[in-house]
Amino acid sequence: MPAPTARLALAGLAALALVACTSTEPEPSPATTVPTTAPPTTMAPEPSPTPTAEPQYGVAAGDPAAVAAGMRILEEGGNAVDAAVAAAFAVAVVEPYASGIGGGGASIVVPEGDGERAVTYDYREVVADDGVVPASGTGIPGFVAGMGTLHEAHGQAEWAEVLAPAIELAAEGHPASGMLAVRLREDVGPGIVAELPQLRPGGEPLGEGELLVQEELARTMRTLAEDGPQAFYTGALADSLTTVPGIDAGSLAGYEVVSGEPVRGALGEHEVLAALPPLPGAPLVQMLQVAEALDVAATEPGSVPFVEGVSAAWTVADESAGTVLGDPAFVDVPVAELVDPERNARLAARVAPDAASRTSADDAQNTTHISVVDSAGTAVSMTNTLTHWFGSGTYREGFFLNDQLSRFGAIESPANRPEAGRKSVSWSAPLVVLDDDARPVLVIGSPGGRLIPNILTGVYARWAWHGQSLEEAVLAPRFHLEGRTMRLEEGTAQEVVDGLAAQGYAVEMVPPSAYAFGSVNALVVDPETGALTGAADPRREAAVEVAGG
Repeated sequence: MPAPTARLALAGLAALALVACTSTEPEPSPATTVPTTAPPTTMAPEPSPTPTAEPQYGVAAGDPAAVAAGMRILEEGGNAVDAAVAAAFAVAVVEPYASGIGGGGASIVVPEGDGERAVTYDYREVVADDGVVPASGTGIPGFVAGMGTLHEAHGQAEWAEVLAPAIELAAEGHPASGMLAVRLREDVGPGIVAELPQLRPGGEPLGEGELLVQEELARTMRTLAEDGPQAFYTGALADSLTTVPGIDAGSLAGYEVVSGEPVRGALGEHEVLAALPPLPGAPLVQMLQVAEALDVAATEPGSVPFVEGVSAAWTVADESAGTVLGDPAFVDVPVAELVDPERNARLAARVAPDAASRTSADDAQNTTHISVVDSAGTAVSMTNTLTHWFGSGTYREGFFLNDQLSRFGAIESPANRPEAGRKSVSWSAPLVVLDDDARPVLVIGSPGGRLIPNILTGVYARWAWHGQSLEEAVLAPRFHLEGRTMRLEEGTAQEVVDGLAAQGYAVEMVPPSAYAFGSVNALVVDPETGALTGAADPRREAAVEVAGG
């Protein structure tokens, strides 16, 4: 595995030197003008709330218990990073199918509201030192190292204090959510229940509202609280982990978190901060810029032209993600080209009227996102995952191991090939949007796998270009183009369904029970007053809380 400084240098050089590279991204075919049904609007952030005496603080996360954990740390004097780490460990308890100690993730930190000082952290899973991807797809987990690195770099509360809410949730128990009850009965759930008695009290899968006590997970978290993050990699927990195919002692001990300057992209009066490759931050910025160039702002939100404009932008970004995106420690990624607004405007001018995305069997829609802003203005956007539901299904020490390395097979391209120490392309996409004074105005992310770029672009477009409130933007029906099949969330207006069918799309209606369209966890920041606005996405178990002021 390359040394930390070498890996950071490679990531930085990729962003600087590749302006001159010739991208392998094909140019889309001849142009069409996206029709409009409403006059264009300029950037319209959330209407400013009544000025507050003091800045507010808040947490948006995938479960109310995780929000409560983050808010508790903020109220006890911790900062946004402390709160995000606390919420992440709490999510590991209440959403064992989504993220946790056996997985990985990525975060963007904007210290004290200063976008110029922003740092992104990649603590996703890597291929072991032998270069072999096991049948389970399990990679060396980075979650614990990531949480430890974030806390060491930015935290101000004691490490043990930050883990305390999650330890209490695991030891004392918490009511199972409706989504957990569903997950235990579908897909891999029945097999999971058969192996773990705490998930099948009385011989039946845990039901909604029934108490889930996870004593083994509580013991593991106490070990981490007392011995520090390194207990996972070289300490008391490592021996158990090395019994898992794909994990060995040397690879565990050598795991490194990568940090650096976020991907940055201009977007009208905004600047978007996104995660480094091999995560799709650069293609997502590209998608937003192409949508801007296609004048999606001039379409009626949710209309056929709106859906077609965003989907056309997705075809460009999807091609980039599927051809040139990879781990920058191993391949050159043309980041500067991908986030060049002038180049993306030229690409937008040549998007075909019948543009189709790549097709993929990638069904990893399982992730969790946490957004936090504290009263000093520090913002954290954090996306963590096990990849598929319950990851690989392998269980050790109270938690599930990831199957992140399956992404090498699901996203096949010359830029995404497994080798020792390498990370795969996947779809996690934490974002922070800055105003023209480099202050955070939107902290956002979502689960949803391959659908994440469309989810986030749709919400951003409604909020920034159409002046909708965050709540309106989050509640609006979602969509995703796969090939020439337009997947529409149930609740989409019938005239839109019929209009898209008339345009030649194969329309597929997706029920809420599929959990396909994510759960946006976001906070809008008024940079003048420090006031926060959040919206709880009803598609999963999301919650948001704002206090202070």
